[in-house]
Amino acid sequence: MKTILVFGDSLSEGLAISPRQAWPMLLVEKLRSLGPNFRVINASASGSTTEGGLRRLPTHLDHPIDIFILELGINDAFHGIPVEQTRANLQSMIDQVKARNPNASITIVGMQVPIAAPDSEYVAAFVKMFGDLAEKNHAALVPNLLEGVVGDPNLNLPDRIHPNAAGHKILVENVWRVLEPIAREVASK
Repeated sequence: MKTILVFGDSLSEGLAISPRQAWPMLLVEKLRSLGPNFRVINASASGSTTEGGLRRLPTHLDHPIDIFILELGINDAFHGIPVEQTRANLQSMIDQVKARNPNASITIVGMQVPIAAPDSEYVAAFVKMFGDLAEKNHAALVPNLLEGVVGDPNLNLPDRIHPNAAGHKILVENVWRVLEPIAREVASK
């Protein structure tokens, strides 16, 4: 059995929708085309910052992970946590996963800041951070999880931040474009 661990925040947990409608669980259907040997563990938690992720991660490293999908950071931006600290926390999580699962494939889920921030220098550094981490760690990169969803009231909850069930159907496509070749390779091992 191949294990995919999705480690994120409310955008992956599926805030205010059924857990089955959140994009990580929608991956299960996509993976069926590759065979029955995948399981997806959605270890996402609403409100999680990268610091919170660092605290939560060790309990998920007791079992083998074949693909680690890291979707954290946007709550750090909302709290104004320095990009350097967010980057260090994400790198520490990647290092921990690699130490326990040296053959795991890593996918980093990038993010644009959905709400205009007054400090465009911060926003630029934040967006760039995901690509830099992917390059440094030879990881795959989903450039923008919320591509095609941000700003569309038909695809978001009334808070205009969190995708609704229809929005999650787009999020899974954004992730699958990057994940499919990785999952195919893992399935063939």
